[in-house]
Amino acid sequence: MAGRRKRRRKKQSNNIYKVIAAVVGVSLVALIALIAVYIISNLDFKIGVKTPGTIAEVNLLPTYEAAETPGEWAMLEQNVPTEISQTLKIMMVGDMLMHLNVTESGFKDDGTKNYDHLFQRILPDIQEADIKIVNEEIVFAGEDMGFSGYPMFNTAEEVGDAEAKAGFNVILHATNHTMDKWKKGLLNTINFWKKYPDIMVLGVNETKEQQDQITVFEKNGMKIALLNYTYGLNGMPQPDDMPFAVNLIDADLMDRNIKKAHEEADFVVVLIHWGNEYQTFASSDQKFWCNWFLERDVDLIIGAHPHVIQPVEWYTDPNDGHEMLVYYSLGNYVTGTRAARAGVYEQAVGGLAKVELTKNSEGKVVISRYGIEPLVANIGRGGYGSIYTCPLSEYTEEERKNTILASNDPTFTIENCEALCEKVWGDLYNAGEKETWITKEY
Repeated sequence: MAGRRKRRRKKQSNNIYKVIAAVVGVSLVALIALIAVYIISNLDFKIGVKTPGTIAEVNLLPTYEAAETPGEWAMLEQNVPTEISQTLKIMMVGDMLMHLNVTESGFKDDGTKNYDHLFQRILPDIQEADIKIVNEEIVFAGEDMGFSGYPMFNTAEEVGDAEAKAGFNVILHATNHTMDKWKKGLLNTINFWKKYPDIMVLGVNETKEQQDQITVFEKNGMKIALLNYTYGLNGMPQPDDMPFAVNLIDADLMDRNIKKAHEEADFVVVLIHWGNEYQTFASSDQKFWCNWFLERDVDLIIGAHPHVIQPVEWYTDPNDGHEMLVYYSLGNYVTGTRAARAGVYEQAVGGLAKVELTKNSEGKVVISRYGIEPLVANIGRGGYGSIYTCPLSEYTEEERKNTILASNDPTFTIENCEALCEKVWGDLYNAGEKETWITKEY
């Protein structure tokens, strides 16, 4: 009996020792953890933080709790997280159809000219993009050659100044009106743009070497090649000593350019003057060239010339799966049409194309989303600033009823403008909304 009691007391003692040891062990671990937290929180270090679409670097020198002197606070302010965008935004508007009344809308009482009013209502759209494109349907031949509208356009150089001030950095000059004022008008136009060396002027060339060069826009780790061509020159010849002056839709020229573009860039954009005028659907010729460009792995096409809007469509190569987005026509950006007939209002409805690019997980530049913003050209009855363009969603009945079109076209209503957009763009248009975007799924 005595032996059993002795063994029981010994067992109880062992259990007590185990409990004490466990408590001591947990206490030591907690103490070590607290010490580690204290040390880490007072160390100088850098953290690289990556979030979708951005690269951010955060420097913590010293911690906010430890900062005491003005110098330490200044150091903190210098190390606020900075973000580098991994997207690139492209925007483009359609034809600058400078009828004579549009040119005259920039004449001021003091004898000067200014055209800022043409772009005032879309400035935020221009400013938020990286590549900002306008289709220049006219030339700046010089006032001494006389300002003129259809059929042979010549407008004031101040239009170009307004485009530069608005922020456009890509000007498309390969159009059917490029030779409207012959060689002199072409050279005057080329020389005008030389005062804006940061603006890329496409489609016209002073030398053969220029025609063979590829314009590449580089930003945010992406290289975008931009090519510009036109179907013709309204029967006007290229200068005898400058057969390379205007880029035409020519298979040999375009094939060479596209091959070189793929060598120098990550993404190839063709900006093309084509299609049938006043036709709100793509022609067989446009579709032929789309398939031709698709075979050569062009990534994006944005078209102009028909003077009315046309659909937006994806093409897919059945052999390798390559995809290409096509905006067949953006219509007119600005126009001064005064024709008196039903349906002419369609020439006043335009589109502002928006495309966002990013790099996928394999490092390839792809379209992440794309959209359209409907526009309307307000053709006033005369006077400075009376003609301008604005988002259709912002256009008011008061503005509409004071236009020439309201008198000349009984079908010109805001509702009909919206119906046209819905018919042509389908799911890419939502009535009443400023713009509609579609996210591309891969």
